[in-house]
Amino acid sequence: MSASRIIDVTLGAVVMGTVGTLIGFLMGGGFFPVAVCLGILLGAGVGMFGGRRFFLSIFIGAILGGLLGWSLGGIDAVTVGAASGAAMGGFLGVWISMIIDLVIQRHSQVPETNVHLEQPSQNKS
Repeated sequence: MSASRIIDVTLGAVVMGTVGTLIGFLMGGGFFPVAVCLGILLGAGVGMFGGRRFFLSIFIGAILGGLLGWSLGGIDAVTVGAASGAAMGGFLGVWISMIIDLVIQRHSQVPETNVHLEQPSQNKS
């Protein structure tokens, strides 16, 4: 496994493991270890496919959502704002990633070749 793939898997496990930890903490009881394990496994799986842009969008969404929740509803609304912001950041990150890939694909189209189909000549001798 390459170094960048290891970094992606580690980053995914940390980001989604943190999300799982927060979800498990809010749900309480026996859900905590399940939520943490699921977060780590999902994060490592997405990291295996190279989801850096996806994780960055989740991170930015969580920060902005937490700040918005804090400014609008006080300290009690930070967790809800961060969770909502992370979800929206994830959705927007997927869409932005798809658009970026589409633009790259359109700019790297295969150059046209000058291949002409020649029709058989009909020589009248």
